Amino acid sequence: MGLNANDRAIAGFTMAGHALVHWFETSIPILLVVWLTEFDVGIAKFGLVVALGYAPFGMGALPGGILADRYGPKRLVVSCLAGMSAAFLVLSLATSIYTIAVGLVLWGVAASVYHPAGLALISTGVSERGTVFAWHGIAGNAGIALGPFVAATLLIFLEWSLVAAILAGPGILAVIYGLSAEFDPTAAVDDGVDAGPDEALSLSTLVSDSRALFASAFAIIFAVVAVEGLYYRGMLTYLPEILHGLDAIDGIAVPAGLEGIEPADYIYVGLLVVGMGGQYVGGKLTDRVPPARGLIGLFAVLAVLALAFVPGTELGLLGIIVLCGTFGFFLFAIQPFYQNAVAVYTPPDTRGLSYGYTYLGEFGLGSASIAVGGVVLGEASLTAFFALLATVALTGAVLSIALLVGRDRLVDTGRPADANAND
Repeated sequence: MGLNANDRAIAGFTMAGHALVHWFETSIPILLVVWLTEFDVGIAKFGLVVALGYAPFGMGALPGGILADRYGPKRLVVSCLAGMSAAFLVLSLATSIYTIAVGLVLWGVAASVYHPAGLALISTGVSERGTVFAWHGIAGNAGIALGPFVAATLLIFLEWSLVAAILAGPGILAVIYGLSAEFDPTAAVDDGVDAGPDEALSLSTLVSDSRALFASAFAIIFAVVAVEGLYYRGMLTYLPEILHGLDAIDGIAVPAGLEGIEPADYIYVGLLVVGMGGQYVGGKLTDRVPPARGLIGLFAVLAVLALAFVPGTELGLLGIIVLCGTFGFFLFAIQPFYQNAVAVYTPPDTRGLSYGYTYLGEFGLGSASIAVGGVVLGEASLTAFFALLATVALTGAVLSIALLVGRDRLVDTGRPADANAND
């Protein structure tokens, strides 16, 4: 990777954590299909149970960021990996819907701390931050794609309880690796700047740190991330269903013996795989392009792609594949830019808190698009849905312009932000 030893150690540690968070996350819907049959419970009730697991994943990001500043990010990431693995072992022993609920809630709570802790570690410990953000994102996409693939494949041959236990295996190995990993978590912070665990963190400190953050450029970054989350969640939640309903895909003749294969699902997985390339390119560009400028350009591209989707479906199967691949590239290319924006515009000693708020916006507030998007698709049309996404992207571009032009006025000069700010 062309990184120094400390950067490589942090990259390996956080890549393992990021991949496994999404490995577990995306295997749950595959197991849900089996649970619905196994426990003879209606989909509405089981949907509520699964929601209990996903809710802490977003809402727990802020407490996770606070804990990262209090105890240090490495300890939090190892605890996250241990908690997620334990949760899937609980699921493997489940004999009722109530045990399933306990396991899913445990997973959501454990998983929620990863993003603020892992990204805080990269932001304070890595000198080649853009490159590591790129590889970190690629690892996350690998987990997103491999989780459901491995779960679905194992379920062909094994009982679901054994599959859940096997899925916990990589997490247990990662805990062992994480406990032995050695690196300097503050190597990229200027001398004299405190970025270590805050043993004296109190409620008054939390309030004052939060007030300082939202009185700075971070207020705009938080809004940018929430808007990106609306686009991201809305797009990825409903795209599989949208693809299944397209005539060009529905008319594909599946060869005999492969009747269970859904071409739309493979196009969707392909989008996620192309997203790895977007993560890499986006991460490398953060070393060269100021975060606000990059966000403006990428939000503009996402707006154009949203408006082009419905006309693009008229171009046949090849057009749909190209359009989805392009979506995947740019949808994930934007993520390293807002991750880097947090590192550039916030002081190192509140980096965990900053990323906690960031992922509260991404996974918490951003999930509102699931409800809104469902209403638009159900009551209006596909064109209206993508017009809504285009409006969301344009809002992100406008907020990014505000970040660009207002940086000098909004940065709190009393508390230094990242020394590597490049705009």
